[in-house]
Amino acid sequence: MTTPFHTGSLVTRFRTLLQPPWRARWLRGLLALIVLGTVAVLGTTLWVLPQLPDLDSLTHYAPKQPLRVFTADGVQIGGFGSERRVYQRFDQIPQQMKDALLAVEDARFYEHSGIDPISVARAAVSIASFGLVRRVQGGSTITQQVARTFLLTRERTLTRKLKEAILSLRIEAALSKDQILELYMNQIYLGSRAYGFEAAAQTYFGKTLSALSPAECAMLAGLPQNPHYVNPIRNPERARARQLVALSLMHSHGAITDAQYEAAKSEKLVVRKGVASEVHAEYVAEMVRQQVVAQYGDKAYTQGIDVTTTLVAAEQQAAHQALRKTLIEHTLRQPWRGPEDHEDLAADLKDDDPAISQVLAGTDDDDDLRAAIVTQASPTAVTAVLASGEVIHIDKAGLRQAQPGLAPKAPSKLAVRRGAVVRVLAQGKTWMLTQWPEAEGALVSVQPGSGEVRALVGGFDFSHNQFNHATQGWRQPGSSFKPFIYAGALDHGVMPDTIVNDAPITMGDWSP
Repeated sequence: MTTPFHTGSLVTRFRTLLQPPWRARWLRGLLALIVLGTVAVLGTTLWVLPQLPDLDSLTHYAPKQPLRVFTADGVQIGGFGSERRVYQRFDQIPQQMKDALLAVEDARFYEHSGIDPISVARAAVSIASFGLVRRVQGGSTITQQVARTFLLTRERTLTRKLKEAILSLRIEAALSKDQILELYMNQIYLGSRAYGFEAAAQTYFGKTLSALSPAECAMLAGLPQNPHYVNPIRNPERARARQLVALSLMHSHGAITDAQYEAAKSEKLVVRKGVASEVHAEYVAEMVRQQVVAQYGDKAYTQGIDVTTTLVAAEQQAAHQALRKTLIEHTLRQPWRGPEDHEDLAADLKDDDPAISQVLAGTDDDDDLRAAIVTQASPTAVTAVLASGEVIHIDKAGLRQAQPGLAPKAPSKLAVRRGAVVRVLAQGKTWMLTQWPEAEGALVSVQPGSGEVRALVGGFDFSHNQFNHATQGWRQPGSSFKPFIYAGALDHGVMPDTIVNDAPITMGDWSP
């Protein structure tokens, strides 16, 4: 027989807990929890303090004029000290752009002391409701983002968040609000290799910041949260949706008037799409950097030196693509090593939820081997989300290499399950589940008459491995000598039918 439930009895029990001796016990327990929590926070803080970096890179921040490296036909292949950045002093940045950014990223920037209690509370509620992975309602102020960008890594740990909070308080004590905002607006990454808002304005709109409309400022102000997901060139629809959110925030915080808001919503933006494709010559650029620094020291990064190499842009790009194609094809024939990482995804997160692609924000993406996080997996089909937010489906031959990880009883190291971080490769309109190459390679193309290097690739990916296999990878030459020896012999009259006596020979004290 079921006992009826009465709310009155529940209220009575609650009141009982508030009466002696229950009230005393409850208060003692609460006090113990508060004390334990305080001790834990203080202990962790004391442990973290010695690990914190100093603020020299912020308090003595000096933007450098870049060392630029070009191919023989004028294509830039490297820039050291700029990362496609155009530094703007605080008074050079239009107020309209500042207002747009603050409305979107940190409306109480000039009121808090580095940590915004309201945003922290909102983020805590979001985490408690949806889990750590859902970070749509973030709690990071602009000061915290400066601390993370300049001084910390992007790892998602409580220790890093504590370091970030302490550093934010220190930064606020050492710098003015205007100085912090200036650092942020020049340093933040905004997609398409653009760092800072002036570079982003030129990259996406071909204009300076001072020439942007409120609608264009809103587009840029919406980028810091996830520049891959809302990139105006790669994802115009998502960029437009994010721009509308930014415009709404700008309007609600008084950054734009009613008339400007309505005009901005209907303004059709023209985003540059004809940007020349990047020529990958990172290994050569690094060789140049080392030589210039050896000659000029640290001044190499501040004097605006331009260096022209003998590379030919088209040949360099062809060499880069050929080497990568060869190593990727080799990798596709290798055993499955398992996912690169694994993230806990809340069960209620849908594939198109921005929180899923945000998980990949700290993972290096690649032009060919795209980073992706698996949302559904079975032996016959896998669904994954790219860092850009695109949802892809993989089946049939695209799963061949990863089959050992798709089996129901696959070892945990190999298993491809929801939350697995993997690499995917586009093959026409289909996708393949694969992995990062373990093998390496190199390619050098030399002009025979002059000895000029027309193309040089030192490895699969410079960002993952800076070791230059073309110049640093000393190996036995083996049969690679033969073409040069035979060519020299032919130049001296030796013919294909010439008989060579291979009997023992001695020349001086040398007996080869």
